[in-house]
Amino acid sequence: MNALLLSEYKHLEVTDVPTPQPGPSDVLVQVAACGICGSDVHGYDGASGRRIPPIVMGHEAAGVVTAVGAEVKGFAVGDRVTFDSTVYCGICEFCQRGEVNLCNDRQVVGVSCGDYRRAGAFAEYVAVPARILYRLPDALPFAEAAMLEAVSVALHGVRVAELKGGETALVIGAGMIGLLLLQAARVAGCSKVYVADIDATRLALAKQLGADETYKVSGDGLFQAIMQATDGRGVDVVFEAVGQSETVNGAIDCVRKGGTVSLVGNIAREITMPLQKVVTRQIRLQGSCSSAGEYPEAMELISSGKIQVRPLITAVAPLGDGPSWFDRLYSREPNLMKIVLDPRQ
Repeated sequence: MNALLLSEYKHLEVTDVPTPQPGPSDVLVQVAACGICGSDVHGYDGASGRRIPPIVMGHEAAGVVTAVGAEVKGFAVGDRVTFDSTVYCGICEFCQRGEVNLCNDRQVVGVSCGDYRRAGAFAEYVAVPARILYRLPDALPFAEAAMLEAVSVALHGVRVAELKGGETALVIGAGMIGLLLLQAARVAGCSKVYVADIDATRLALAKQLGADETYKVSGDGLFQAIMQATDGRGVDVVFEAVGQSETVNGAIDCVRKGGTVSLVGNIAREITMPLQKVVTRQIRLQGSCSSAGEYPEAMELISSGKIQVRPLITAVAPLGDGPSWFDRLYSREPNLMKIVLDPRQ
């Protein structure tokens, strides 16, 4: 089968690899759409340490079941499906509590690191355990279904913030996840949602998707803008969707005393932060990892239009165009959001 192989850092090529054979509890999925995630781009040059070549990346996918293992129940050939990016064991203490994203034996589709290697979905076919599979609504297009993983990540980032409804919120970072956090915060009942970024094009899209105000500032400029918007109080919750020292510190400055900062962004491995502000203002820093069962809700919200993903899809392209799209994303070409590859083309 054809697959987009990261054969060495910064080098992708479409090549012929063996079609995976599903095990007894697996399904084989013909991939109809697979989105290029920011984590794939960060892994492209080896910076993340989680895409060690050779590896077929890709975990934001949807397609059609073409084979099922002997032990699989509930799925059949021809089913339209998507799957969780997290491969969880289903038996450890965290899985038993429904915290599958914290599984003791957690693996991620399309990731190779020091502990494991699991082929991803930038290929004609991918084999995954049936336990991470979800059946798609008939009316949901495959390209939009490829956005379900990102939507579930945003829903989880809002869920762990434990909102009660009526909160004021700030989203820092108007990339893919930030724009989905904006919409997820709205769904969760936030009364106002502000969005900050340094890219005017992304802020225009945030406004289109329902942001009350957008701010093309960072650091002290953002702090001053939020203080003015909230009469000096600060927002109830900040969703940090970048993951760098400057933006995390900005989140801490902009949240009210006793407020919550939901840490969803994950670019830098380590950051520095003002511990004294966190302690003396009793700020809750809440990490958010992947998702834990939010896929059904994500499907309902996309299908109902309460979360819009179509405006976030820049292009749907053949697998063969994958190397050029990775180059463009890696070079941070303006006005690119989500690129979805279709191996069937």
